[in-house]
Amino acid sequence: MTIFKKNFLTLTAAMLGFTTVIVVSVMIFMNSLYNEINIHSLGNTAKTFMKITGESRLEEIFTNTPADDIKRDYFPLGAEDTYRLTLITVKGDVLWDSHVTDRLVNHIDREEIIEALEGNAGISYRESISTNMRRIYYALPVFSSANEKIGVFRLSISIPGFSARISPIVSSFSIFICFFIIAAAWAIYIFSRSLSSSVCRLVDIVQEGAPLLPNHNSAEPVKPEFKSLEKTMRAMTEELNIRYEQIKSEGGRLQAILNGMSEAVFAMDALFKLHLVNPKARELFNLGNLNIKAMTLLEATHSTELVEIAKNAINSGQPIEKELTFHSGAEQCFQVYASPLERGAVQQEEKNSEAGVVLVMQDITRLVRLERIRKDFVANVSHELRTPIQLVKGFSETLLDTITENSGQPSDYKHFIEIIYKNAGIMENLTNDLLMLASLENNDGKVYDMKECSAASLIREAVSSAEHLSKKKKIEIIVNCPDDLILKLYGSLIIQGLINLIDNGIKYSPDNSKLWVSAYLTEVLQTSVAGNSAAESTAVTSVRELVFEVRDKGIGIPAEHLGRIFERFYRVDRARSREEGGTGLGLSIVRHIALFHNGKAEAESHAGEGSTFRIRIPVPLQN
Repeated sequence: MTIFKKNFLTLTAAMLGFTTVIVVSVMIFMNSLYNEINIHSLGNTAKTFMKITGESRLEEIFTNTPADDIKRDYFPLGAEDTYRLTLITVKGDVLWDSHVTDRLVNHIDREEIIEALEGNAGISYRESISTNMRRIYYALPVFSSANEKIGVFRLSISIPGFSARISPIVSSFSIFICFFIIAAAWAIYIFSRSLSSSVCRLVDIVQEGAPLLPNHNSAEPVKPEFKSLEKTMRAMTEELNIRYEQIKSEGGRLQAILNGMSEAVFAMDALFKLHLVNPKARELFNLGNLNIKAMTLLEATHSTELVEIAKNAINSGQPIEKELTFHSGAEQCFQVYASPLERGAVQQEEKNSEAGVVLVMQDITRLVRLERIRKDFVANVSHELRTPIQLVKGFSETLLDTITENSGQPSDYKHFIEIIYKNAGIMENLTNDLLMLASLENNDGKVYDMKECSAASLIREAVSSAEHLSKKKKIEIIVNCPDDLILKLYGSLIIQGLINLIDNGIKYSPDNSKLWVSAYLTEVLQTSVAGNSAAESTAVTSVRELVFEVRDKGIGIPAEHLGRIFERFYRVDRARSREEGGTGLGLSIVRHIALFHNGKAEAESHAGEGSTFRIRIPVPLQN
């Protein structure tokens, strides 16, 4: 059904219903008014009759006058008269009736008689049993001089019904109503036609869904009331088409990017029901052409670790990065990145503030294998080189001890052996450092014993190991550490890290300078942010740290090098580092020792002003 038909039928039905209600309401009101007027007129007439008759005479009639003498003496009313008068005793017996002389029954149960005997004017509208006519009855109580009810004075009149009264004008009224309905229906037709044409045009604009020319004219003119609406809808349609094409293009680019990614991508809601899976993810978990929208992350991957990562990302509201290893068949290692998706503004008030999470899985199996091979190679080569290097160093040292001035050897012979001995020492240090790094990288913490250690004793042992170097350059080492600072540490590793820092400080400090080595506890404030951009909560916590600090007044480190000094083989001044016999691994070892304690290593320096190196180790609450 068209809009026009719906509109026309609806308005026509409403008009007919409204007209019917109005006509019926008017007829009911007129009928009520007609009865009210007749009753009021009859009541006035009854009261007038009673006044004319007089109270004393009515009392005499009800007490002493015979029924046959009443009509002749007092009430000149007969069967031909319009009004009918009835005198009724308090017992309901008819004392006298102007129209009926026989078949008079007791009237004690009449509605108007009951009301009158109670002292009020009684009114009734019914068909008379005696006369078989539709009449209005109006009854008034009659009182004696002693103010006692002695009877009822009832006056009635026969009137035609309301329908009979209006029957002469029904035909003309019906004709008027018919003309009114026809005129109203025609007006509704015109209005519905004009309205529906404008609405249909606007619907066509929306349904076309294509850009419309600004000067395009409709075949059917739009009503003025819809001009602004049509203009707005045209603009909206054009904008929606542009946005749709943009979204379609962006969706195509996104799909192409996802299809071309070597990483597996999962997108899901807060209940871990999948919305999007790229081809790499399907291939990785053998999903084929399965309908992923009917699956959860656990059903698709059978990995509780992935579900746990996604859950943690949603609960924390922060991205999470973690390495996972799968052992189904060949070992596979993945770098998993989970990022929560924010809800729209309309959904922020819901219980969960996140709309879901995106998981990106990067296959790092090859990198892990290469790193493992590299570590094994470095460890194996370093281990294998130790013996020949020690032999070279030992024999060169023996040769140096056997050479004398009169041995007859060339003058440069001793110098060459010294060079061999020095570089053999450098190679020995290098292999030792490489083995230390390999041990720190591969170890799970079981080889080294963690026990309660005095920080002061660890510092003294490290200073003692580097004392021979400080004496050569006349550098004073100042120790500042409380004796009661006792914590659980990997003592041998801390000593090694301090030795490396002290050794560096001595090497790059001028003669007759000072070096400060200290240890202390400090509290650091950490700020964490939970939630999304619409509803964030910030928590500030205090964390205790044990800090080992080595400060010198040496040449310092330029600012551009500070970010890389803890890298392997990185040297600020390569020539001087080699001259001092450095391997380029000392600070890298310090960094790994700090990481071994779940801490970090940091440096603070300015060129020409000295350097400060710190090892920060978090302290558990029980300590």
